[in-house]
Amino acid sequence: MREDALPATSAPCEALPLCASTALVERGRALVFDVLEYGHPVRAFALRHGGRVVAYLNRCAHVPTEMDWQPGEFLDAEREFILCSIHGASYEPSSGRCVGGPCGRGRLTALRVTEQGGQVSWYPSRDIRPKAAPREFP
Repeated sequence: MREDALPATSAPCEALPLCASTALVERGRALVFDVLEYGHPVRAFALRHGGRVVAYLNRCAHVPTEMDWQPGEFLDAEREFILCSIHGASYEPSSGRCVGGPCGRGRLTALRVTEQGGQVSWYPSRDIRPKAAPREFP
């Protein structure tokens, strides 16, 4: 669900820092990070493609499995599409829409990201939240 589609009673979520802009090189390795989807731990990733930063849950639309073939490596050999290393499903980086393989009309679950002042940030939603930091006990 889009952030702007949340009910009026929902408080807006504040941006959470993710990384420095320089950490994401055009068509390079993605930054993988942990989030909670509906309270369950999952991985997400952010990468730069076409001059902008995009972020998605690390889950193939065909079968919900992590897609990177090496940690942070999501792009095909030509570095044009996000590719599921398990099933070969391919996705358009700018939209997360399936463009080939067994993912049919599916699309990746997007996370809202912004880039400002040399900083990339992401916005939690009602369904996707930051993973809680471990509690420290005295």
